[in-house]
Amino acid sequence: MASSFRCTDPCLHLFHAGDCGLPTSSSREQKATEDIVANCFRYFKNCLDIETDIPMLHRRKHEAFLMKGLQHLSESYECLDASRPWLCYWILHSLELLSIDLPEGMASQVAQFLAKCQCPDGGFAGGPGQLAHLAPTYAAVNALCIIGTDEAFKVIDRPALQRYLLRMRTPEGAFKMHEGGEVDIRGAYCAASAARLTNVATKAMFDGTAEWVVSCQTYEGGFAGEPGLEAHGGYSFCGLAALVLLGHERLCDISALLRWTANRQMAFEGGFQGRTNKLVDGCYSFWQGGAFPLMHMILSKEKDDTLSADSWMFHQGALQEYLLICCQHQGGGLIDKPGKPRDFYHTCYCLSGLSVAQHLTEGRLEHTQVTGCASNEVKRTHPVFNIGLDSVLSAHAFFEALPVP
Repeated sequence: MASSFRCTDPCLHLFHAGDCGLPTSSSREQKATEDIVANCFRYFKNCLDIETDIPMLHRRKHEAFLMKGLQHLSESYECLDASRPWLCYWILHSLELLSIDLPEGMASQVAQFLAKCQCPDGGFAGGPGQLAHLAPTYAAVNALCIIGTDEAFKVIDRPALQRYLLRMRTPEGAFKMHEGGEVDIRGAYCAASAARLTNVATKAMFDGTAEWVVSCQTYEGGFAGEPGLEAHGGYSFCGLAALVLLGHERLCDISALLRWTANRQMAFEGGFQGRTNKLVDGCYSFWQGGAFPLMHMILSKEKDDTLSADSWMFHQGALQEYLLICCQHQGGGLIDKPGKPRDFYHTCYCLSGLSVAQHLTEGRLEHTQVTGCASNEVKRTHPVFNIGLDSVLSAHAFFEALPVP
Protein backbone atom coordinates (compact mmCIF):
# COMPACT_ATOMS: atom_id res chain seq x y z
CA MET A 1 0.00 0.00 0.00
CA ALA A 2 2.72 2.44 0.99
CA SER A 3 4.48 2.20 -2.35
CA SER A 4 1.40 3.60 -4.11
CA PHE A 5 1.88 6.98 -2.46
CA ARG A 6 4.48 9.47 -3.62
CA CYS A 7 4.91 10.92 -0.13
CA THR A 8 6.12 7.57 1.30
CA ASP A 9 8.99 7.25 -1.18
CA PRO A 10 12.19 7.03 0.92
CA CYS A 11 14.10 8.76 -1.91
CA LEU A 12 11.98 11.89 -1.64
CA HIS A 13 14.07 14.63 -0.06
CA LEU A 14 13.29 18.15 1.06
CA PHE A 15 13.47 20.47 -1.92
CA HIS A 16 13.90 23.91 -0.37
CA ALA A 17 15.95 26.14 -2.61
CA GLY A 18 19.64 26.25 -1.84
CA ASP A 19 20.57 29.54 -0.22
CA CYS A 20 24.35 29.21 -0.74
CA GLY A 21 24.88 29.72 2.96
CA LEU A 22 23.06 33.05 2.87
CA PRO A 23 19.52 32.30 4.14
CA THR A 24 16.76 34.78 3.44
CA SER A 25 13.31 35.22 4.90
CA SER A 26 11.90 33.37 1.88
CA SER A 27 14.27 30.40 2.17
CA ARG A 28 13.65 30.11 5.91
CA GLU A 29 9.88 30.13 5.39
CA GLN A 30 10.17 27.55 2.61
CA LYS A 31 12.28 25.22 4.77
CA ALA A 32 9.90 25.61 7.72
CA THR A 33 6.94 24.79 5.47
CA GLU A 34 8.66 21.72 4.05
CA ASP A 35 9.54 20.56 7.58
CA ILE A 36 5.94 20.72 8.78
CA VAL A 37 4.66 19.04 5.61
CA ALA A 38 7.31 16.34 6.05
CA ASN A 39 5.97 15.70 9.56
CA CYS A 40 2.49 15.19 8.11
CA PHE A 41 3.87 12.75 5.54
CA ARG A 42 5.81 10.81 8.20
CA TYR A 43 2.74 10.55 10.38
CA PHE A 44 0.73 9.31 7.43
CA LYS A 45 3.37 6.72 6.56
CA ASN A 46 3.34 5.39 10.12
CA CYS A 47 -0.46 5.18 10.09
CA LEU A 48 -0.39 3.07 6.91
CA ASP A 49 0.81 0.11 8.98
CA ILE A 50 -2.40 0.31 11.04
CA GLU A 51 -5.02 1.78 8.71
CA THR A 52 -5.24 0.68 5.09
CA ASP A 53 -8.08 2.97 4.01
CA ILE A 54 -6.13 6.22 4.26
CA PRO A 55 -5.79 8.96 3.23
CA MET A 56 -9.50 9.53 3.70
CA LEU A 57 -11.64 12.55 2.88
CA HIS A 58 -13.47 13.33 6.13
CA ARG A 59 -16.81 14.09 4.52
CA ARG A 60 -18.97 14.15 7.63
CA LYS A 61 -16.67 16.53 9.47
CA HIS A 62 -16.58 18.85 6.48
CA GLU A 63 -20.36 18.64 6.11
CA ALA A 64 -20.89 19.61 9.75
CA PHE A 65 -18.52 22.57 9.42
CA LEU A 66 -20.19 23.79 6.24
CA MET A 67 -23.81 23.35 7.36
CA LYS A 68 -23.12 25.17 10.60
CA GLY A 69 -21.57 28.07 8.68
CA LEU A 70 -24.59 28.36 6.43
CA GLN A 71 -26.79 28.99 9.46
CA HIS A 72 -24.54 30.88 11.87
CA LEU A 73 -21.13 32.55 11.73
CA SER A 74 -18.95 33.50 14.66
CA GLU A 75 -17.82 37.06 15.38
CA SER A 76 -14.50 36.31 13.65
CA TYR A 77 -16.33 36.53 10.30
CA GLU A 78 -17.36 40.15 10.91
CA CYS A 79 -14.51 41.27 8.64
CA LEU A 80 -16.28 39.49 5.75
CA ASP A 81 -19.51 41.46 6.09
CA ALA A 82 -18.95 42.77 2.55
CA SER A 83 -18.42 39.23 1.23
CA ARG A 84 -21.61 37.49 2.25
CA PRO A 85 -22.52 36.20 -1.24
CA TRP A 86 -19.01 34.76 -1.35
CA LEU A 87 -19.64 32.88 1.89
CA CYS A 88 -22.84 31.48 0.38
CA TYR A 89 -21.00 30.41 -2.77
CA TRP A 90 -18.00 28.88 -0.97
CA ILE A 91 -20.26 26.84 1.30
CA LEU A 92 -22.78 25.81 -1.36
CA HIS A 93 -20.10 24.75 -3.84
CA SER A 94 -18.26 22.77 -1.17
CA LEU A 95 -21.46 20.94 -0.27
CA GLU A 96 -22.15 20.39 -3.96
CA LEU A 97 -18.74 18.79 -4.49
CA LEU A 98 -19.36 16.52 -1.50
CA SER A 99 -22.76 15.51 -3.00
CA ILE A 100 -24.67 16.95 -0.04
CA ASP A 101 -28.07 18.43 -0.86
CA LEU A 102 -29.51 21.38 1.06
CA PRO A 103 -32.86 20.94 2.75
CA GLU A 104 -35.47 22.58 0.51
CA GLY A 105 -36.34 25.24 3.05
CA MET A 106 -32.71 26.21 3.56
CA ALA A 107 -32.10 26.53 -0.18
CA SER A 108 -35.05 28.92 -0.41
CA GLN A 109 -33.73 30.95 2.53
CA VAL A 110 -30.33 31.36 0.86
CA ALA A 111 -32.00 32.45 -2.39
CA GLN A 112 -34.12 35.00 -0.52
CA PHE A 113 -31.06 36.35 1.27
CA LEU A 114 -29.17 36.77 -2.00
CA ALA A 115 -32.19 38.61 -3.40
CA LYS A 116 -31.66 41.17 -0.62
CA CYS A 117 -28.06 41.64 -1.81
CA GLN A 118 -29.20 42.55 -5.34
CA CYS A 119 -29.09 46.27 -6.07
CA PRO A 120 -31.97 48.10 -7.79
CA ASP A 121 -29.63 49.35 -10.52
CA GLY A 122 -28.25 45.86 -11.17
CA GLY A 123 -25.54 43.61 -9.82
CA PHE A 124 -25.11 42.20 -6.34
CA ALA A 125 -23.46 43.78 -3.33
CA GLY A 126 -21.45 42.18 -0.54
CA GLY A 127 -24.49 42.45 1.71
CA PRO A 128 -27.93 44.08 1.88
CA GLY A 129 -27.76 47.85 1.39
CA GLN A 130 -24.17 47.86 0.15
CA LEU A 131 -22.65 48.94 -3.18
CA ALA A 132 -22.90 46.62 -6.18
CA HIS A 133 -19.56 44.95 -6.92
CA LEU A 134 -18.50 42.53 -9.65
CA ALA A 135 -16.92 40.03 -7.25
CA PRO A 136 -20.06 39.34 -5.15
CA THR A 137 -22.08 39.52 -8.37
CA TYR A 138 -20.07 36.56 -9.68
CA ALA A 139 -20.43 34.76 -6.35
CA ALA A 140 -24.18 35.39 -6.08
CA VAL A 141 -24.87 34.21 -9.64
CA ASN A 142 -22.83 31.05 -9.01
CA ALA A 143 -24.58 30.40 -5.69
CA LEU A 144 -28.04 30.81 -7.25
CA CYS A 145 -27.09 28.47 -10.09
CA ILE A 146 -25.92 25.87 -7.59
CA ILE A 147 -29.29 26.08 -5.80
CA GLY A 148 -30.77 25.61 -9.26
CA THR A 149 -34.47 26.12 -8.51
CA ASP A 150 -36.80 28.36 -10.48
CA GLU A 151 -37.03 30.55 -7.40
CA ALA A 152 -33.25 30.94 -7.34
CA PHE A 153 -32.92 31.63 -11.08
CA LYS A 154 -35.71 34.21 -10.96
CA VAL A 155 -33.91 36.18 -8.26
CA ILE A 156 -31.55 37.50 -10.94
CA ASP A 157 -32.83 40.68 -12.58
CA ARG A 158 -31.27 40.01 -15.96
CA PRO A 159 -31.99 43.37 -17.67
CA ALA A 160 -30.60 45.24 -14.65
CA LEU A 161 -27.58 42.91 -14.53
CA GLN A 162 -26.88 43.58 -18.19
CA ARG A 163 -27.06 47.35 -17.65
CA TYR A 164 -24.77 47.05 -14.64
CA LEU A 165 -22.14 45.06 -16.53
CA LEU A 166 -22.19 47.61 -19.34
CA ARG A 167 -21.68 50.43 -16.82
CA MET A 168 -18.65 48.64 -15.38
CA ARG A 169 -17.04 48.34 -18.82
CA THR A 170 -14.21 50.75 -19.60
CA PRO A 171 -13.58 52.20 -23.09
CA GLU A 172 -10.69 49.77 -23.71
CA GLY A 173 -12.83 46.74 -22.84
CA ALA A 174 -11.68 46.14 -19.25
CA PHE A 175 -14.07 46.15 -16.28
CA LYS A 176 -14.16 48.16 -13.08
CA MET A 177 -14.92 46.12 -9.99
CA HIS A 178 -17.44 48.73 -8.88
CA GLU A 179 -18.43 52.33 -9.56
CA GLY A 180 -15.23 54.37 -9.19
CA GLY A 181 -13.32 51.20 -8.34
CA GLU A 182 -10.15 49.49 -9.51
CA VAL A 183 -9.77 47.94 -12.93
CA ASP A 184 -8.18 44.50 -12.99
CA ILE A 185 -8.45 41.11 -14.65
CA ARG A 186 -10.89 39.78 -12.05
CA GLY A 187 -13.48 42.17 -13.45
CA ALA A 188 -13.21 40.71 -16.95
CA TYR A 189 -13.67 37.16 -15.65
CA CYS A 190 -16.48 37.96 -13.21
CA ALA A 191 -18.36 39.91 -15.88
CA ALA A 192 -17.90 37.25 -18.57
CA SER A 193 -18.87 34.41 -16.23
CA ALA A 194 -22.02 36.10 -14.92
CA ALA A 195 -23.04 37.24 -18.42
CA ARG A 196 -22.56 33.82 -20.00
CA LEU A 197 -24.35 31.92 -17.26
CA THR A 198 -27.38 34.22 -17.33
CA ASN A 199 -27.43 34.79 -21.11
CA VAL A 200 -27.12 38.56 -21.02
CA ALA A 201 -23.84 38.88 -22.98
CA THR A 202 -23.71 41.03 -26.09
CA LYS A 203 -20.92 41.73 -28.57
CA ALA A 204 -20.71 45.35 -27.44
CA MET A 205 -20.32 44.32 -23.81
CA PHE A 206 -17.02 42.56 -24.48
CA ASP A 207 -15.64 44.55 -27.38
CA GLY A 208 -11.87 44.76 -26.81
CA THR A 209 -11.98 42.72 -23.58
CA ALA A 210 -9.95 39.78 -24.89
CA GLU A 211 -7.22 42.07 -26.16
CA TRP A 212 -7.05 43.86 -22.80
CA VAL A 213 -6.84 40.54 -20.95
CA VAL A 214 -3.96 39.40 -23.17
CA SER A 215 -2.09 42.61 -22.34
CA CYS A 216 -1.94 41.34 -18.75
CA GLN A 217 0.16 38.26 -19.67
CA THR A 218 3.69 38.74 -18.33
CA TYR A 219 7.16 37.70 -19.47
CA GLU A 220 6.90 34.76 -17.03
CA GLY A 221 3.89 33.34 -18.88
CA GLY A 222 1.21 33.86 -16.25
CA PHE A 223 -1.25 36.74 -16.03
CA ALA A 224 -1.06 39.76 -13.75
CA GLY A 225 -3.95 41.70 -12.30
CA GLU A 226 -3.27 44.48 -14.77
CA PRO A 227 -0.59 45.19 -17.37
CA GLY A 228 2.95 45.49 -16.00
CA LEU A 229 2.50 43.64 -12.70
CA GLU A 230 3.63 40.21 -11.45
CA ALA A 231 2.12 36.94 -12.68
CA HIS A 232 -0.26 35.42 -10.12
CA GLY A 233 -2.21 32.16 -10.00
CA GLY A 234 -5.61 33.66 -9.27
CA TYR A 235 -5.24 36.33 -11.93
CA SER A 236 -3.93 33.76 -14.41
CA PHE A 237 -7.00 31.59 -13.98
CA CYS A 238 -9.25 34.64 -14.37
CA GLY A 239 -7.43 35.69 -17.53
CA LEU A 240 -7.47 32.28 -19.20
CA ALA A 241 -11.06 31.50 -18.20
CA ALA A 242 -12.20 34.91 -19.47
CA LEU A 243 -10.54 34.26 -22.82
CA VAL A 244 -12.22 30.85 -23.03
CA LEU A 245 -15.61 32.39 -22.25
CA LEU A 246 -15.04 35.01 -24.95
CA GLY A 247 -13.82 32.49 -27.51
CA HIS A 248 -10.39 34.13 -27.89
CA GLU A 249 -8.18 31.76 -25.90
CA ARG A 250 -5.58 31.50 -28.69
CA LEU A 251 -4.73 35.20 -28.39
CA CYS A 252 -2.51 34.45 -25.41
CA ASP A 253 0.77 32.51 -25.34
CA ILE A 254 -0.50 29.10 -24.17
CA SER A 255 2.95 27.48 -24.20
CA ALA A 256 4.38 30.13 -21.89
CA LEU A 257 1.33 29.92 -19.60
CA LEU A 258 1.60 26.12 -19.44
CA ARG A 259 5.29 26.27 -18.57
CA TRP A 260 4.73 28.87 -15.84
CA THR A 261 1.72 27.09 -14.32
CA ALA A 262 3.34 23.64 -14.35
CA ASN A 263 6.34 25.06 -12.51
CA ARG A 264 4.11 26.34 -9.72
CA GLN A 265 3.52 22.79 -8.43
CA MET A 266 5.88 22.33 -5.50
CA ALA A 267 8.38 19.50 -5.91
CA PHE A 268 8.14 18.29 -2.31
CA GLU A 269 4.75 19.39 -0.99
CA GLY A 270 2.77 18.44 -4.12
CA GLY A 271 0.46 21.45 -3.89
CA PHE A 272 0.71 24.68 -5.84
CA GLN A 273 2.17 28.07 -5.01
CA GLY A 274 0.49 31.22 -6.26
CA ARG A 275 3.55 33.10 -7.49
CA THR A 276 7.21 32.43 -8.15
CA ASN A 277 9.22 31.94 -4.95
CA LYS A 278 6.14 31.80 -2.71
CA LEU A 279 4.87 29.10 -0.34
CA VAL A 280 2.43 26.33 -1.15
CA ASP A 281 -1.23 27.20 -0.48
CA GLY A 282 -4.22 24.87 -0.72
CA CYS A 283 -6.42 27.40 -2.53
CA TYR A 284 -4.11 27.34 -5.56
CA SER A 285 -5.08 23.71 -6.02
CA PHE A 286 -7.88 25.23 -8.05
CA TRP A 287 -6.53 28.62 -9.12
CA GLN A 288 -3.49 26.92 -10.67
CA GLY A 289 -4.80 23.36 -11.06
CA GLY A 290 -8.04 24.55 -12.64
CA ALA A 291 -6.12 26.13 -15.52
CA PHE A 292 -4.90 22.73 -16.77
CA PRO A 293 -8.28 21.49 -18.06
CA LEU A 294 -8.63 24.76 -19.97
CA MET A 295 -5.15 24.53 -21.46
CA HIS A 296 -5.73 20.85 -22.25
CA MET A 297 -8.91 21.77 -24.11
CA ILE A 298 -7.17 24.50 -26.09
CA LEU A 299 -4.23 22.28 -27.07
CA SER A 300 -6.55 19.36 -27.88
CA LYS A 301 -8.20 21.46 -30.56
CA GLU A 302 -4.80 21.69 -32.20
CA LYS A 303 -4.29 17.92 -31.84
CA ASP A 304 -1.11 18.47 -29.83
CA ASP A 305 0.76 15.12 -29.73
CA THR A 306 2.32 15.90 -26.33
CA LEU A 307 -1.05 15.64 -24.55
CA SER A 308 -1.89 12.57 -22.51
CA ALA A 309 -5.31 11.01 -23.01
CA ASP A 310 -5.78 10.10 -19.36
CA SER A 311 -4.03 12.73 -17.22
CA TRP A 312 -3.61 16.48 -16.89
CA MET A 313 -0.22 18.09 -17.34
CA PHE A 314 0.59 18.12 -13.63
CA HIS A 315 1.07 15.45 -10.95
CA GLN A 316 -2.53 14.75 -9.95
CA GLY A 317 -1.61 12.20 -7.29
CA ALA A 318 0.81 14.56 -5.57
CA LEU A 319 -1.83 17.28 -5.37
CA GLN A 320 -4.39 14.88 -3.91
CA GLU A 321 -1.87 13.68 -1.33
CA TYR A 322 -1.14 17.24 -0.24
CA LEU A 323 -4.84 18.06 0.10
CA LEU A 324 -5.86 14.85 1.88
CA ILE A 325 -2.85 14.48 4.17
CA CYS A 326 -1.90 18.09 4.90
CA CYS A 327 -4.98 20.26 4.36
CA GLN A 328 -7.84 18.64 6.28
CA HIS A 329 -8.61 20.28 9.62
CA GLN A 330 -9.33 17.76 12.34
CA GLY A 331 -12.55 19.59 13.20
CA GLY A 332 -13.77 19.77 9.61
CA GLY A 333 -13.00 22.15 6.79
CA LEU A 334 -9.81 22.50 4.76
CA ILE A 335 -6.83 24.79 5.14
CA ASP A 336 -4.03 26.64 3.37
CA LYS A 337 -1.20 24.52 4.83
CA PRO A 338 -0.53 22.66 8.12
CA GLY A 339 -0.82 24.97 11.11
CA LYS A 340 -3.22 27.42 9.44
CA PRO A 341 -6.85 27.91 10.56
CA ARG A 342 -9.76 26.47 8.60
CA ASP A 343 -12.10 28.72 6.63
CA PHE A 344 -14.77 28.43 3.96
CA TYR A 345 -12.62 29.96 1.23
CA HIS A 346 -9.90 27.33 1.49
CA THR A 347 -12.48 24.57 1.97
CA CYS A 348 -14.09 25.54 -1.34
CA TYR A 349 -10.93 25.83 -3.40
CA CYS A 350 -9.17 22.83 -1.87
CA LEU A 351 -12.18 20.67 -2.73
CA SER A 352 -12.39 22.27 -6.18
CA GLY A 353 -8.72 21.44 -6.77
CA LEU A 354 -9.34 17.90 -5.53
CA SER A 355 -12.11 17.58 -8.09
CA VAL A 356 -9.85 18.77 -10.92
CA ALA A 357 -7.10 16.35 -9.84
CA GLN A 358 -9.53 13.41 -9.79
CA HIS A 359 -11.40 13.91 -13.05
CA LEU A 360 -10.21 14.26 -16.63
CA THR A 361 -12.73 14.61 -19.44
CA GLU A 362 -11.62 14.18 -23.04
CA GLY A 363 -14.59 14.56 -25.36
CA ARG A 364 -17.07 11.97 -24.16
CA LEU A 365 -14.42 9.98 -22.31
CA GLU A 366 -13.86 10.46 -18.60
CA HIS A 367 -10.83 9.23 -16.69
CA THR A 368 -10.94 9.16 -12.91
CA GLN A 369 -7.83 9.06 -10.72
CA VAL A 370 -8.67 8.91 -7.01
CA THR A 371 -5.92 8.78 -4.39
CA GLY A 372 -6.79 6.71 -1.32
CA CYS A 373 -10.11 4.94 -0.89
CA ALA A 374 -12.79 5.15 -3.58
CA SER A 375 -15.06 7.16 -1.27
CA ASN A 376 -12.65 10.09 -1.60
CA GLU A 377 -14.10 10.89 -5.01
CA VAL A 378 -15.90 14.23 -5.22
CA LYS A 379 -18.16 15.54 -7.97
CA ARG A 380 -16.79 17.10 -11.13
CA THR A 381 -16.57 20.86 -11.21
CA HIS A 382 -16.88 22.92 -14.37
CA PRO A 383 -13.37 24.30 -14.95
CA VAL A 384 -14.56 27.65 -16.30
CA PHE A 385 -17.31 28.61 -13.82
CA ASN A 386 -16.22 26.42 -10.87
CA ILE A 387 -19.68 25.11 -10.10
CA GLY A 388 -20.91 21.58 -10.71
CA LEU A 389 -21.47 20.42 -14.27
CA ASP A 390 -25.13 19.70 -13.52
CA SER A 391 -25.53 23.23 -12.17
CA VAL A 392 -24.10 24.71 -15.36
CA LEU A 393 -26.39 22.59 -17.54
CA SER A 394 -29.46 23.55 -15.50
CA ALA A 395 -28.58 27.25 -15.64
CA HIS A 396 -28.02 27.12 -19.39
CA ALA A 397 -31.31 25.30 -19.93
CA PHE A 398 -33.19 27.95 -17.92
CA PHE A 399 -31.53 31.14 -19.16
CA GLU A 400 -30.98 30.22 -22.81
CA ALA A 401 -34.74 29.76 -23.14
CA LEU A 402 -35.01 33.48 -22.38
CA PRO A 403 -34.11 36.21 -24.87
CA VAL A 404 -31.01 38.34 -24.38
CA PRO A 405 -32.28 41.60 -22.83
